[in-house]
Amino acid sequence: MSVDALAVLAEPTRRRIVEALRRSDHSVGDLVAALDMSQPAVSKHLKVLREAGVVSARTVAQHRIYTLEPGPFRELDAWLAPYRTLWTRSLDALERHLDSKE
Repeated sequence: MSVDALAVLAEPTRRRIVEALRRSDHSVGDLVAALDMSQPAVSKHLKVLREAGVVSARTVAQHRIYTLEPGPFRELDAWLAPYRTLWTRSLDALERHLDSKE
């Protein structure tokens, strides 16, 4: 997994932007309104997300429309898979232990 993608997603404001883009593609103006942030701040975060490959932009008329790129999220999911297995085993063991106490 790209360390850059994980690092940029660690920042709370960027996660808010990603969450908004998860629902639908947005222009900078849409994100400014949705997140109640200044345009320069949103643009700064979008630049970081774009450089990490988390989002991409396309031009429609005079607007740049941002969309999520699935690649970094697939990498993150693959990186988390072994931990998910560990947590599942631990929770299953806890469930068995609690069931044995009843």
